Amino acid sequence: MTAHAKTQPDYTAAIGTAMAMMREPINTVFDAANCPVRDVFSHIGDKWASLILQTLGLKPHRFGELKRAIPDISQAMLTGTLRSLQRDGLVHREVFPTQPPSVEYRLTELGQSLLGPVAALVVWTAEHHGRIREARATYDADNPPAKKKVAAA
Repeated sequence: MTAHAKTQPDYTAAIGTAMAMMREPINTVFDAANCPVRDVFSHIGDKWASLILQTLGLKPHRFGELKRAIPDISQAMLTGTLRSLQRDGLVHREVFPTQPPSVEYRLTELGQSLLGPVAALVVWTAEHHGRIREARATYDADNPPAKKKVAAA
């Protein structure tokens, strides 16, 4: 192996654990009411949450700094996603008694612990984005959208 060859992380143990969890009876880990994957991924799995987590992983940010760092996010989406991440204990919101009050967001210890897994997903997507786009183009070429039938007038 050359000195610049990429080393791939070994996720064998994690994959084995996830597979074992999936083999549990349906009324345990993966039932709709108690499924940790659905419950947590619904909050951290969207593009805005992952971008916010990565941005706050660099340093604490004020709201306006976050908005500038992620320019295509709407103010409402940024507010809602920050509240969701705060509710989950991943982000801490601190209000400073200035005039007008200033607010700073930072990752909690729990949020910091999520940076590694999120970073692994970010690296994976960056490394495989070209292949995914090629696969989409091939699929779309082989499966053109169905033409809508025009109703007779």
